[in-house]
Amino acid sequence: MKVLVAVKRVVDYNVKVRVKSDGTGVDIANVKMSMNPFDEIAVEEAVRLKEKGVVTEIVAVSCGVTQCQETLRTAMAIGADRAILVECADELQPLAVAKLLAALVKKEQPGLVILGKQAIDDDCNQTGQMLAALANLPQGTYASKVVIEGGVANITREVDGGTEHLKLTLPAVLTTDLRLNEPRYVTLPNIMKAKKKPLEVFKPADLGVDVSPRIKTLNVSEPPKRGAGIKVPDVATLVAKLKNEAKVI
Repeated sequence: MKVLVAVKRVVDYNVKVRVKSDGTGVDIANVKMSMNPFDEIAVEEAVRLKEKGVVTEIVAVSCGVTQCQETLRTAMAIGADRAILVECADELQPLAVAKLLAALVKKEQPGLVILGKQAIDDDCNQTGQMLAALANLPQGTYASKVVIEGGVANITREVDGGTEHLKLTLPAVLTTDLRLNEPRYVTLPNIMKAKKKPLEVFKPADLGVDVSPRIKTLNVSEPPKRGAGIKVPDVATLVAKLKNEAKVI
């Protein structure tokens, strides 16, 4: 079975993001970039499925600028067999990415598509769901456990009330949650091997997809700084401050 894993290049989670002075977005100049942590979990899960003998081939996919090749090489160092980059210099919104992935699903015919549940830069949490709708595939989101047997994916997913268990007939779309696994450390020998693995590059036009943005960002600003906490002498004072100053009750 072939698995398609989508990975995104984002600002590293250790970096403190700063807003541009003109308020048009965040400043990513000379900022460390890395693979989205949830996508790293997705790649790790695909590799574990391959190690169990369930999967025969792992294809890593990324959509974005040329530098996304570095992210794909990291995915191949973790264990992906080959990679596909849909190169586009324009801003790609979730719907555009979902359309690109749907075109690749049609082209590659994978038995399973795995994505991170969300990206840490825009926090949209939409691409996997949109892909499932466009490709007309069953979906399991926020997966914390995955067991594949006989063409069926048994998914344990986290919901507000606890956990939910789903059975999905393959092919299907799966989005990974934080507790699904812990990604392995990428070794230097595997990084060197990844440089020799095949990486195809397409343009959105090659896949017949229009990636024009549907949403316009008007302004980006930092959240207001939180004030220092204070101690109150009794419950009555606390209730009064919550009612009159914070106005939350």
